[in-house]
Amino acid sequence: MELTRQDARRLRWQSQLLGGSELAPADVVRRAVALQGQDLPAVLEAIAIRSRPGTGVQEVRDAFDRGELVRGWPMRGTLFATTPEHLAALLHFTGDRIRAMAARRRAELGLDEAVVSRGRETLREALAERPLLRSEVLDLWESAGIPTTEGRGYHLLMHLSVEGLMHWGSFDPSGSRQYLTASAVRAPEDPDAALADVVRGFVRARGPVTEADLAWWTKLPKTMVRRAAAAAGNLVEVKVEGRPAWVMGEPRIPGPSGVTLVPGFDEWILGYADRSLVAGAKMLAALVPGNNGVFRPAVLVDGVVVGTWRWPRTARTPAEPVLDVVEPVPAATRRRIEQAVEAWPHR
Repeated sequence: MELTRQDARRLRWQSQLLGGSELAPADVVRRAVALQGQDLPAVLEAIAIRSRPGTGVQEVRDAFDRGELVRGWPMRGTLFATTPEHLAALLHFTGDRIRAMAARRRAELGLDEAVVSRGRETLREALAERPLLRSEVLDLWESAGIPTTEGRGYHLLMHLSVEGLMHWGSFDPSGSRQYLTASAVRAPEDPDAALADVVRGFVRARGPVTEADLAWWTKLPKTMVRRAAAAAGNLVEVKVEGRPAWVMGEPRIPGPSGVTLVPGFDEWILGYADRSLVAGAKMLAALVPGNNGVFRPAVLVDGVVVGTWRWPRTARTPAEPVLDVVEPVPAATRRRIEQAVEAWPHR
C-alpha cells in the first residue's frame, strides 16, 4: 500500500492515541511498551492524554503507586516509563550494551568494580527494608564512603538500575518525587517471544515506522530487530512515498486530526530516528533550542509540528501561557491553537 506523507502522519496520530482512548494509564503504556520519561511531569501528561476521557496525572501516579508502571533506563541510558515486565524484557537485550557504552564514563568517575559492588550491596540491603528517595540513597552511599558528587551518584543509580536491581516506582506525598524500589520481575523465560512482543508494541503504538526507527529506538542491531519483526505477526508492510515501513494490521487512513498539543519529550517527536515527516528543520531547531537535549512541548496541526507551547511553572496568578508558532498558519488555526492551550487540563 502506497501512503503519502499526510496519510502516514494521520495513521501515526491514530496509532499514538493522540485523540485519547478507552484505556487505563497502565494499558496505554503496556500497549506502547515504553514512553520517553526523562521529564517526569511531561511523561505523566503524555500518558494521561492517551488514556480514557477524564484521566489526569493523578490517575497516572496512582498506576505507579500500585506498581503497574515504573520508570527505568531500558534503552540507551535514557529514562522511560514502562511496565515491570517490559523493563525486565528490554534490559535482557540492552543491559550489557548500555553498561559497555558507559564503561569509559564509569572509569572517569572512579566507579571501579569495587565501588560499584559496595554501592550495590549497600543499596540492596536498604531497599529490602523500604523504598528510598534519591536523596536518601545518595546520603546512604556517602555514609558508606562512596562519593556521589560530579555525577557519580546519578551514574551509579543508572548502572544498578540497568543491572535490574531497582527502578523508580511509587510517589512520595508531594506527588513530585518517586521512590527507588527493588525490582522483582526478572528476565523473560522466552526471550524471542518477548522481543517479538516489543516489536509489535512499537509498531502498534507508532506506525508507520521503519526498520531504522525500530533499531534506533531499541539500540539493537538491525539483524536482531529484523528477525523479531518476522516473528511478530500482524505486521503489514506499506510504503511512505516509496520507502518501506510497517503498520499493525491493514491500515485505514483517518481524516484530519486538527490541533493537538503534546508535552515535552513526547514520542510523537522522539519515537523515530527520522523526524522530518512531522517537523521541518526550522521547527526542529525551535523544539530543541541550542541543541541542548531538552525537547519543548509541541503544537501539531494535522500531525505537523508548527510551534511550541508551555504553561510556566510559577506561582504567579493568573499564569499566562507561552506560545511560539514557528510555521505559518491561518488566523483561524491560530485561534484554535490558543484555545487548545488555554484548555490544557494538566497544568
